[in-house]
Amino acid sequence: MAEGVLLGTGREADVFALDDGRVLRRYRHGGDVTREASIMRYVGECGLPVPRVDRAEGAELVMERIEGPTMLGAFLAGQLDVPAGAAILADLHGRLRGLPPRPGARPESRVVHLDLHPDNVMLGPAGPVLIDWRNARDDEPDLDVAVSALIMAEVAVNNLFGLGELGARFLAAFLARVPGDPVRLLDTAVAMRRVNPTLSTDEVGRLDEAASLVRHHWRSTTP
Repeated sequence: MAEGVLLGTGREADVFALDDGRVLRRYRHGGDVTREASIMRYVGECGLPVPRVDRAEGAELVMERIEGPTMLGAFLAGQLDVPAGAAILADLHGRLRGLPPRPGARPESRVVHLDLHPDNVMLGPAGPVLIDWRNARDDEPDLDVAVSALIMAEVAVNNLFGLGELGARFLAAFLARVPGDPVRLLDTAVAMRRVNPTLSTDEVGRLDEAASLVRHHWRSTTP
C-alpha cells in the first residue's frame, strides 16, 4: 500500500498519515499483524481506548489517526506533570487487568500489552489512547506491570531523552498507584528485555541496575 506523509519512526515500525484521517503502520522487517489487530479489536470492543483497526495485512496496519501528543511528548514539552502521567499509566493497567480473558485463554490470564509506557500512550481529544500492540498476548497481569516498571527504570538509569531524574520520580509515582505486584515477575521481565533486539548493548548491560531501581522504589511504597 502506498504511504502518505511520514509521521514518526520507532524502533520497529514507521507510521504514515493517510488522507482520510487514518494512519498506516508498517513494520520495517516484515511480519504478520493479524494477531496484533485481533487483540486491538478485542480490547476495543471491551471499552479500552485503542485506535480503530480498519485493515490488517502482512506487515501493515491501517488504523484510526489519533490527534495529539504522546505522553512522552507532553512530558518533554512541560505539558504533563509526574502525578498526572503516573495516574494515567496506572489507570490503563487497571483497566486492562479488569477485562475478561479472551475466548480460549486461561481463566487467570488477561490481555497484556508488554510495552505500556509514556511513548505508547497518545493524549487524544477524548482522553488517553493506548497504541503499539505488537508485543501483546494473553498472560499474567503482573508481568505487564513488571515490564512497564522496568522500561521506566531503564529510562532513568540510561538518562534517555534527558529524563534520568524525572524518570525515577515517574517510576516511584507509578509504583505507588499501579495495581498488582510489579516485582513478582520482574526477573521474567528482565529476561524478556535482555533478548529484545531493539535494545542497544549498553541498554542490555544496565537491565540489572534498572531492575534494582524498581525493587528499591517498590519497597518504599509497600508497608
